[in-house]
Amino acid sequence: MNRRDFLAGTSVALGSALCQSATLGAADLPDPTPAALPRWRGFNLLEMFLAQNNPSRFREDDFASISELGFNFVRLPLDYRCWTDPGDWTKLREDRLAWVDEAVEFGRKHQIHVQLNFHRAPGYTVAAPPEAKSVWTDAEARKVCAQHWSHFAKRYAGRPNRELSFNLFNEPAKIAPEPHKEVVEIMTSAIHAIDSKRLIVCDGREWGTKPPTELVGLGVAAATRGYAPFHLTHYKANWVEGSDRWPMPDYPLTENGTTWDASTLKRDQIIPWKALQAQGVGVMVGEFGAFNRTPHKAVLAWMRDCLSAWKDAGWGWALWNFRGGFGVFDSDRTDVTYETSKGRKLDRAMLELLQAF
Repeated sequence: MNRRDFLAGTSVALGSALCQSATLGAADLPDPTPAALPRWRGFNLLEMFLAQNNPSRFREDDFASISELGFNFVRLPLDYRCWTDPGDWTKLREDRLAWVDEAVEFGRKHQIHVQLNFHRAPGYTVAAPPEAKSVWTDAEARKVCAQHWSHFAKRYAGRPNRELSFNLFNEPAKIAPEPHKEVVEIMTSAIHAIDSKRLIVCDGREWGTKPPTELVGLGVAAATRGYAPFHLTHYKANWVEGSDRWPMPDYPLTENGTTWDASTLKRDQIIPWKALQAQGVGVMVGEFGAFNRTPHKAVLAWMRDCLSAWKDAGWGWALWNFRGGFGVFDSDRTDVTYETSKGRKLDRAMLELLQAF
């Protein structure tokens, strides 16, 4: 579908939002550096997120819609098994890699920065099942992971950083600073041996929450998360054991003697990362959002405080996700009156809040 067809088929509801977003100025993408990331604003797209969930090609109408709504960034969390021979993790499938090529080209066409993330990398994932070999300790896993990143570096060599960046691992968890630094150095060396200027962003340790100070001086940027407080953002999330027994959250949220509000978010989520930024490491928020079982009123109040804090910090962000349980379209919340937009259910209140920041 081309851009003209997309716009012609867009409903009145979306058309109103497009008119409002015309002042947001997403036409020209700024040039990023490892020390200074632009204030990108956008979404995670999940077509190749899990190999077991029927991966598919990315949709150009998502890119067109994101751009027209005033946003300029997508992060693609990828599962390497989507493009790998099931019997040999060193053999890459060209037909599946072509799906990533399409997405990168959609980004260029619609003036959206594309960030490629190995959500499941050879040797590491936060998802189930775990990898058989660990990239943090196993020589073969490190070699294969570097091979995959080298292939991506070669595949996209010369693409401007304003169009494309690499995000090495999703939320390294339970890993000490030294092995984390060692593996990041291996991957960045493999990439930069082929494409010396490629922008690389590294998630914080401890599921993206801890500033990776060990990476200072490596010429990489960093990404944090926006999922605190967890009992608000993951209330009744079916993949979080016990979350169905949590009390229904409100915002501000008080738990264990701590009240989560704008000041708490700044103290715990902003100040530690500003200290990292002061050491020459650019910062962004690679994922944030709240699942659809949390009351919508609480979600919007919490989201406003997060967005305000990130704007003050000069940080960009990417909502998890665009379509689905955390997103602005087809989120299936029971306490939202949706508008229909091109066959999709639009959460206008959330959309307009995102557009305001």
